[in-house]
Parts: sequence; structure tokens; C-alpha cells
Amino acid sequence: MKAFTLPDLGEGLAESEIVQWHINIGDTVTTDQVVVTVETAKATVDVPAPYSGKIIHRYGNEGDTINIGQCLLEIDELRTSSALSTIEEREPESNENASATVVGKISQLDKHVDIDHFSYDEVHAIHANSITNTEHPLIATPSARLLAQKLGVKIEDIDGSGANHLIIDNDIYQAYQQQTPGTELLKGSRRNMAKNMAQSHHDVAAVTITEEAHLYHWHKNDDITVSLVQAINNACHIEPALNAWFDADTMTRCLHKTVNIGIAVDSTHGLYVPVLHHAEQYHNEGIRRWIDRTAASIRGRKISRHQLQKATITLSNYGAIAGIYATPVVTPPQVAIVGAGKIMDKVIMEGERISSVKVLPLSITFDHRACTGGEAARFIKALVHSLEHPTHDKIE
Repeated sequence: MKAFTLPDLGEGLAESEIVQWHINIGDTVTTDQVVVTVETAKATVDVPAPYSGKIIHRYGNEGDTINIGQCLLEIDELRTSSALSTIEEREPESNENASATVVGKISQLDKHVDIDHFSYDEVHAIHANSITNTEHPLIATPSARLLAQKLGVKIEDIDGSGANHLIIDNDIYQAYQQQTPGTELLKGSRRNMAKNMAQSHHDVAAVTITEEAHLYHWHKNDDITVSLVQAINNACHIEPALNAWFDADTMTRCLHKTVNIGIAVDSTHGLYVPVLHHAEQYHNEGIRRWIDRTAASIRGRKISRHQLQKATITLSNYGAIAGIYATPVVTPPQVAIVGAGKIMDKVIMEGERISSVKVLPLSITFDHRACTGGEAARFIKALVHSLEHPTHDKIE
């Protein structure tokens, strides 16, 4: 029997959320058959089986958070008679370089772990004072012990869900939720958002400026999100300082010629920011089709990692729900984010005449380490001008 652990999904992502199991206990799987879909850093990944066999046990339910190296499945491996004879003739090989693998290469490189010799740092995980009044000793991963201390959970009362009753992080979270009713563990995109916002608050010298765009040519059925995307693209070409990345460690700034706009999308699963790459190549209808198609992917939790990467500036159209002005948060290495409030009627003076006009409140937060106040002011001025004097000359 073999234990299949969660492989390294790339880019230093240490944890994932189980979105959907594609197999059940007792099923027979083949090599590279997708067994589970997980979500990490807001992107979903299909994890294939490393070898053929019968599913004896699976660990974790849909919605549970798991870490790299944590056991996913126990598989009774199927081998042909020729394969067995080949294995018997083969000399034992060193496991020094065995490690979790990147998805897509699992069948060739995956570490096969004997269930009787589980590899969760067991030498360090076994409690020095094992419980003598239970059927099995208390065994827990180091991270689970640390988590139990932080949350005030009595680890001695927990029956681990891992192999040989190994206590893992998810067991601690479940115990904590039981002793503190109403407690919700942040998962998936919400967990990632919490980390990103904390990092931004710590790293960015954030300054917010506000302005209003008078929408003299506004029509009831106009698509404000599409108009904002076009206006941001135009403003980035007029003042490129805000369409940039900043690296504080090397004190370097990269000004981008291509405009990749991250568009914040609210969902029941949390906040997602898919990226419209090469926004300058889209016309209005193309932008709307992209938004609708991407929103459908987010609702179905099928957004890919590529769709969430390489934004050079971000748009948050929170006014579609509520709100006038805000202090939106910059996500490094980007240096700016545009926030749009709800459109309102405003009474203004035009000479000696009083009139009413639709007004769009705008808030721009920028990283003052990488942008000057003048650059930010010129950017928002260009943004307002584009919204007040829209053009439709972009092609997809």
C-alpha cells in the first residue's frame, strides 16, 4: 500500500483547499487520472494519480485546507507480473533526492511512501510523553503542535486523521471550531487576500488622491466598467509612472508599455483579481465579453493561475455595489490601484446657470516610493479626461 501526498504545486505555495474529489474509496484509478481538484493562491489545479491502483482511503473533505506533504490518498498499487519481476531484480536505490513533485510530472517523479514508514518528520513529531491510556500514541506534525499552542487546543484530546492517527493542521482547526462555535477558518481566496493585504500594509507607502469625473455624455445603458478599463489604458499611456512595478529590495522600477489591468471581482468564495492582458488591444465589446467569460470561470471556480498573474495596475469598481470614495490597497509589485465609486447626480454651476450632471467619484492609491504626487495627479487628470471625453477607437 502506498501513501500519496499533496505535491508541490509550484511558486512556493505551501497550502491548498480541496475543491472537489473526483474519486471515492474503493474506486480503481489509472496513472495520471485526475483524483482531486485543489485551489491555491486563488487558482485551481487538477492533481493526477501517480500510479494505478485501488483507493483504500482518502484524507480531507471538500473545503478542507491541506499542506504540501500532507497525505491525500492511500492506494493499493496495481502491478503486472512483469513489472513485479522487474522490481525484484532491481537494486535498491537511494531516496536522498525524493521529494514532492510538480503537477504534470507526478507519474515519473513522485515519492512513493510506505504507509508503515510515514514521512511527516515522524522522529520530531512523536510526543515525548505519549498517552498511555489510549489505543495509539500521540503523533502530530510540528506545525500542528505549534498551531494547537496558538489556538489553545488540547492536542491530547484529538484523534488524528492522518496515517497511523497522525494529527495534522486540519485536525487542529476542526477542534478549534468545535470549542469556539461560529469560528470560521479562512480558506482559498479569502485566506490569500488576508495575507496579501497584510503584506501590502507592511510594505507600501500608500497615498490616496480623489477626483470626480463629470459624465456629460452618460447614457443609462452605458457600461461603466468598460469605460473605466478604456480610460485606465489611455491614462497609462499618457502617464506611464503608475503602470509599473517596484522592487524595494533592489530599488528598481519597471515601466510597462503593455497595460495589464487586474479587475477586482467579488464572489461568494472571496475576492479574485483576474487580469485583462494587453488591454490596449480590446474594443468595448471585447472587454465586456472578457469580463462575462471570466466572471463565469470564477463562479465555477475554474479560474487558472495564468489569468491571475502579471497585472501592471488594478481596478476596483466597488461603486457597482455601494460606496463613494475609498482607500483601495495596492498589491506589490504594482504601484497603483484605481477605485471607482457609485455614480451620483450632482448639482453644479455652469456660468450663471444651475444644472445637474452624473458624477463618478474616483480614488487612486499609489506607492509613494515609486511615484511622485505630480505623476499621480497627472494620471488621474488623464483618467478623468478620458471618462469625460470617451472614444471608441480600440480594436480587439
